[in-house]
Amino acid sequence: MVHVLSSRTLLRPTDPERSRFFYGERLGLPVCREFGTGPDRGTVYFLGGGFLEVSGRSETPPSPAVRLWLQVPDLSEAHEELRARGVGIVRPPVKEPWGLVEMWIADPDGVPIVLVEVPADHPMRYRPGI
Repeated sequence: MVHVLSSRTLLRPTDPERSRFFYGERLGLPVCREFGTGPDRGTVYFLGGGFLEVSGRSETPPSPAVRLWLQVPDLSEAHEELRARGVGIVRPPVKEPWGLVEMWIADPDGVPIVLVEVPADHPMRYRPGI
């Protein structure tokens, strides 16, 4: 078994400054660290138990198969806050048949981002033996 100490998702945006503005200002993700200089510098954001690194530059947007799943404690609150910050809502909050409440947005390169609230009675909250 590989012993993983840390992990992060890497995004190579087509416009790094635009993406840093989106993740840092629009979404309000806290910065873990920055490295390099100039417009292509890297920024690593905290994502709860993980990290998102926005660095480098790509000539093409990421694959449509790439998606981010971000769990939030209160999706109604997140919805209102993101709307107030000017984030376009692709799909407003909906309780899905599988019991999660989900809302969809997209980053400037079109990367789908699902914000998820796990209701108190959802099986994902069940922790046997705890």
